[in-house]
Parts: sequence; structure tokens; C-alpha cells
Amino acid sequence: MKFTKITAVFLCWIAIQTAIGQEKNEKQYSQVWVADNGDGTYKNPILYADYSDPDAIRVGDDYYMTASSFNCIPGLPILHSKDLVNWKLIGYALSKQKPLEVFNKAQHGNGVWAPCIRYHNNEFYIYYPDPDYGIYQIKAKKAEGPWSEPVMVKEGKGLIDPTPLWDEDGKVYLAYAFAGSRAGIKSQLAVCTMNSEGTFANNDDVMIIDGHADESTIEGPKFYKRNGYYYIFAPAGGVATGWQTALRSKSVFGPYEKKKVMDQGKSSINGPHQGAWVQTQTGEDWFIHFQDQFAYGRVVHLQPMKWENDWPVIGIDEDKNGTGEPVMSYKKPNVGKKSFPIETPPESDEFNLPKLGLQWQWHANPQITWGLPTAMGYYSLNCIPVPKEAATLYDIPNLLLQKFPSNEFTATAKIKFNPRFDGESMGLVIMGLDYSYICFKQEAGKLYLSQKTAKNIDKKGIETESTPIPISNQNLYLQVKVKSGGICTFYYSENGQNFTPIGESFTAREGRWIGAKIGFTALRQGIINDAGNVAIDWFRITK
Repeated sequence: MKFTKITAVFLCWIAIQTAIGQEKNEKQYSQVWVADNGDGTYKNPILYADYSDPDAIRVGDDYYMTASSFNCIPGLPILHSKDLVNWKLIGYALSKQKPLEVFNKAQHGNGVWAPCIRYHNNEFYIYYPDPDYGIYQIKAKKAEGPWSEPVMVKEGKGLIDPTPLWDEDGKVYLAYAFAGSRAGIKSQLAVCTMNSEGTFANNDDVMIIDGHADESTIEGPKFYKRNGYYYIFAPAGGVATGWQTALRSKSVFGPYEKKKVMDQGKSSINGPHQGAWVQTQTGEDWFIHFQDQFAYGRVVHLQPMKWENDWPVIGIDEDKNGTGEPVMSYKKPNVGKKSFPIETPPESDEFNLPKLGLQWQWHANPQITWGLPTAMGYYSLNCIPVPKEAATLYDIPNLLLQKFPSNEFTATAKIKFNPRFDGESMGLVIMGLDYSYICFKQEAGKLYLSQKTAKNIDKKGIETESTPIPISNQNLYLQVKVKSGGICTFYYSENGQNFTPIGESFTAREGRWIGAKIGFTALRQGIINDAGNVAIDWFRITK
């Protein structure tokens, strides 16, 4: 009986410590990029990570954001903020992509393109496009989920960037754009009506702008209504080089006037466009948009916004020409309270909880055999057979990766490699259209370490390997230091104190419509009824 009481007390203590650890983990914020300056101002980007094509809304005193996720799963990240500057990743709206037989394999650049999040009749809605299939709708009572299964709203190859509008008279509309790579047309925006539930789009489509003359590649519309005007906020001019255009009309189907409302101007922010107009509780207007930083992805900026003669002006219009320019630092939004705690999306992971951290995504629909969290303080990533059609990591679905968190950072992982057969390997990888990784492998019953690199893998580039180094220890610390410009240098250590460089420096590149990512691979050659694994003790992002 005495033993039982001691055991109960001990288990209770463990539970309390776990809860405390979990709370501490949740309160941690980035060591490499914080947008909140702590003095009532903020700096851009507010998210130095690839949350591309962002859209955001306010619901009461809370702000919610989502972004495109392409082939990465879970998809459609959901972020929450109280002040538009500090953002916390709270979940995902899409656990798997359909059709399963397609997205169970890596589909680079396909999948979820630019989404739109809205709140209507006490429910959250996300409309998102798959450029190969059409426009989907999902919804939820809470932003954290659970989210409904996708409903096809408008079927069609090349239909992208949907945005709904519920009008005061009960009518419902959908605006969207065209992907030239699938539809064979582009630089046009269209509007159609929908049923009252917003689950079916009618075939009464009307083109509202042809941008070929001076709004080339106009896309990414966001539909709003203000002061009797229908507004379409839409980027034009290309992802890395464009500007933000606004259209307005007294009639939903037009004709629409147009005006350039933000461009790069004299600022250092290339291609500032595509995002969301948000109004605070105090009546301030703000605009969230992305900037393409190539290897770092499309990072997220926050701009002040004002209305002049019923036209938006985004950023600061110092030359008074009616077109704003983006700011790098500014006073934080007035949300009715002086300050909120600093929050950033998660990066480091101690793997102390029996669930995978929200920062991690796979390159395809995950399978239960790829890896499992444990309650023993590590994540178990299995050495999965390389698919027959895979020539490089580009074709591997079971890559466990997360976004780059800043322009400069150091990532260190403590791991134990548990190979059971020759031909098994694991690695700490920088993944994009070029990739490089520390490869820890077993050959002829012995362990070796090398650097493997491949370039232009979307164009059948081949993988090269440095001279393998014999290693006697299964327990290693693997590290990569990323400097400005995406310059990556790999290191390893047996004691976590003295790190030895391995291979050559590598310049990270973006993926297909996504930024470079960092994480793990675990593979084997051939198929057998068992597999080795790597126990990932922790993964830490530091300066």
C-alpha cells in the first residue's frame, strides 16, 4: 500500500512537470527573429518565414491568418494573433490532400495555392484552389478546428485564388483568377454567383478585368465591400517584381475602376503585394502582404493603410502620388490594449510530448509507417524504402521538414541512428530545387558520414557525395549554420561541444513555389519486413 501511494505521488509529480514543461515550451519564442521591438513599434517582416499568399481576418478581438501550402502536409496553416504583429501557429485546416492516390506522392508546386479565410454566420470558411482540379471550401466552428472535409465549389483546371463575398442582400459571389499553366489563359479576373451556402458556384461568370495591357499577371483577388463600393484587391506584375492594384465599382460585375495602391518605390521591398486588408477594433486599417525572398520563401509584411477618396493607400505615400510604399518599421496597430506577449511560430522541438510539433510538415500525405512520436522524449523516424522511381530526394515523400525561420540561424539536432541493415541512412537536410544534407549511413556493417548534394533536381540533376568518413558512435549532434544569402555550412559532433565541418558550403535555393526547408530524411535501399530508425532527441534553432 505504501508503495502504491509513493508511486501515485511520483506519477502525479511527473504529470505536473510534463505540464510545466509543455507550458514553458508553448511560451518560448524565436531566438532568431522577433518582429515586436518591445517599444511599441515593430519591424518587417512580421513573419520571416514562408507563409506565402497570406490572407487574414479579424473576429472580435482576435486575428487569424492562413497561407498557401502547396504539396506540404498538414496544409493550410492557421495562425492567431492579438495585435497583428505577434503570431502563433495554432493548427492546420487540411490533414491530407485529395485525391489520395495523387498526393500520397510528392507533387511539387501542386496542391493548395492561394487561399482565402472568412468568418460568416459564426463559422470560419476557407476557400482554396487546387490548380489541377478546382476551387474547394472547408469550414469550422473554431479556427483551431476540426475543419470539414473539402467540398468542390467550382470544378475546373486552372481556376485559382478564390475569394467569396456575402452581400447585404443575401446574395453570394465568388471572385477568382486563372493559372496560365493549366487554364491556358491568365491576367484576367472573373466573378460569378454562388448558392446561399457558398458550396456551389453558378456558371454565370463575368470577366471584370483583362490585365494584359498594364496589369500583367493580375491574380490573387480579395473581395470586400465598403461605402457602397465593391473592391477587389489584387496583385499584378509578377511574384517577385509586382505591385498591389485595387479595383472598385458600384456594381458587383463592374465596370471597375482601377488604381495602383502600393509598389516598391524607393524601398528595398521587392514585389510588395497579395494579401489582406484588416481593420482593427479601433478603426485602423492595415494590410498584410508577402515579399518573395527566394530561398527564404515569401515572407510576411504588415503595412499601415488609409483611405483617400474611397481608394486605399497602402504603406507610406511620401511623394503624395496616391501610391504607397512599404515600411520596414512602424508603430504597432492600436488594438485597444497597450501590449500583448511576444509570440512566434514554433521552431525548436524537444520532442518531449507524444505528438509531432506544429512546425513540421511532410512533402506528401503522411503514412503512419514513416515515423511516430513517443512519450520517451524523442521522435522515431523510420528508414523507409526509397521509391523505385526516385532518383533524388526530390521524389521522396517522407521528408520531415519545416520552414526557414530567419535569414540567419543555426540548427542543431541530437540524434541516435539505429540502423538494422546495410543501405539504411538518415540525414539533416536543406531542401529546395538544390539540396544538401549530412548523410549518416551504414555500409558493410559500419557507420559513415558524408555530405550529399544535388542541384537543379527539378531538371533531373544528379546527387553527388563527398568522401565518407568512418564514425564509431551511433549518437551524434548534426548541425547546419545558415548565413545571409542562404549560405549553409554543415557540422557534426560526438559530444555536442566540439563541432567539425563536413563537406563544402552550399547555397540554399527555393523549392517549387515554396522556400527552402530544413529537417530530416530516413531511408533504406530495398524492401524487407523491418526497418532501422533514427531517434531525434531534440532539434534547436539558435543564432
